[in-house]
Amino acid sequence: MAGLKKLGNYVGNDVELCRTTSAKVSNKTAELLMEERIPFSKNCKKIPFFNRDKYNGASQIWVISINPHRYGQARRALDTLDVFCRKNMVLSNY
Repeated sequence: MAGLKKLGNYVGNDVELCRTTSAKVSNKTAELLMEERIPFSKNCKKIPFFNRDKYNGASQIWVISINPHRYGQARRALDTLDVFCRKNMVLSNY
């Protein structure tokens, strides 16, 4: 799940920051956003059985959304994550 894709999904007034199938990456990202005092929401979505091959067999995906006014700050914070985390998430380009 590496790369940059335009996702553009809105959650209320929030925009999608990133998504990942790794619980570890999701938790590290949430911890980083809390440390940086950036408000966010994290939701888990089930991946239908017949679509799991697109996600390397993962059964769920975590989606992290933020306020669009904090998007730039959040993206700069994500740049400080380790290589493993950055390679295992898909960033939006709101």
